[in-house]
Amino acid sequence: MLTRGAAELEQALASLAVAGNGPLDRIATALAAQFDFLAAHPDLVTLLTQAGRSDARPFAPAIKRLVILLAEGQGLGQVRDDVDPHLAAAQALVLMVAYLGLESLIAASAPPLGADEPALRERWKEAAVKLVLEGVRA
Repeated sequence: MLTRGAAELEQALASLAVAGNGPLDRIATALAAQFDFLAAHPDLVTLLTQAGRSDARPFAPAIKRLVILLAEGQGLGQVRDDVDPHLAAAQALVLMVAYLGLESLIAASAPPLGADEPALRERWKEAAVKLVLEGVRA
């Protein structure tokens, strides 16, 4: 089951277009596309987050895609040299996957967020992308 879920995620990520003028634009596009795909597949998010350590390495394609873009950005001087691309990519993915797994708990725990629950998912995605970009930008 986990292997199938990991393969589904990998196929979906491979088919997502990552357009943009430079690495930072493509990072933003990739993060938003990954978030949208995962948000549209809550059962897959649940399966992947409850899997534990596995040879299936379900998040490897998503992390690899971001690592490549971060490293490209470093090469062009757009991403800080002190950023570890693997760590930043994993953190960005966790920020989104954890939110999707805990969305109702987060909305209930922070009344100002819960008051805007219908729009919260989109706001979270936009803020998470901005947070990652501001954190890595040179």
